[in-house]
Amino acid sequence: MAEEETREVAEAFLREPRRYTSHQVAEMAGVPVYRARRFWRALGFANVADDAVEFTESDVVALKTLLGMVSAGIYDEEHVLQIARSLGRAATRLAESQAEIGAEALDQAGVPLAERPRAWRRRAERVVPDLARLLVYSWQRQLAAAAGRLAVQDMSTVRLAVGFADLVGFTRLSRQITETELATLVDRFEGRSADVVTSNGGRVVKTLGDSLLFVADKAHTAAEIGLLLLETHARDKGMPELRVGLAAGPVIWRMGDVFGTTVNLASRLTALARPDTILADPELAEELDGDRAFALRCVDRLSVRGLGELAPFTVSRAGALG
Repeated sequence: MAEEETREVAEAFLREPRRYTSHQVAEMAGVPVYRARRFWRALGFANVADDAVEFTESDVVALKTLLGMVSAGIYDEEHVLQIARSLGRAATRLAESQAEIGAEALDQAGVPLAERPRAWRRRAERVVPDLARLLVYSWQRQLAAAAGRLAVQDMSTVRLAVGFADLVGFTRLSRQITETELATLVDRFEGRSADVVTSNGGRVVKTLGDSLLFVADKAHTAAEIGLLLLETHARDKGMPELRVGLAAGPVIWRMGDVFGTTVNLASRLTALARPDTILADPELAEELDGDRAFALRCVDRLSVRGLGELAPFTVSRAGALG
């Protein structure tokens, strides 16, 4: 695609013309350009040449909005920069995904490369308003749920059940199938896994192609999700076997991600679990003790890298053992 065509496509999605340089935007927002660039970098935007006309009216409004939250005392500047980074990361992944889906749709429709720029411009007119409404809707619903949880929670002592699910032999399989087949497999894994987690009361933290990190407020919920993940993917004959690690304890929430010893332990247990098996740490197993939905079996003590030795438990449905 020629440079001019690329620019026309981009402007079709921006839905407004580029009028300003970075210095002009900063001046209109009432800040030095170096400070404006801090916010733009946080949002994931690269620096542009001083004389490049790359900015629109929306860029001016966005910068004024970020600065306004600081001047109003809603957040300090570092918190606003953290918000900008989280928005930038999420928006980048979302935009890349939606652009890929758009490209696939044009491929499937047999649109020749020479006609792609015009097709992309037509697509922008049709999808941007709807996607913008859906983005705000889904974000607002998720923010409402998250704020509701955190409003009554001491952030310094968040305690959760953490789960990792990992496809066994994924690296080897990826060398044996085509790129298209691999992409389809990853889409199936991520889509079905997310459906299982969210529909059963858990929250997906992130997916990494062949693995999934999720959290739940209770051990019972995490164990049920782990078993459903195994059962759901086992019905797909083209899917590699799955293994799951579970741990319970304090976690650190940061920028939509979770950290800490509990998360590391769940990850390590996943690597030690046998295919089609759930391996849980003693703390989560203790919470499940007496829960008639599950059967627990202690396995031999294992050396967990970086965390010492412990005696984990396998988790299965009640009646599945023996």
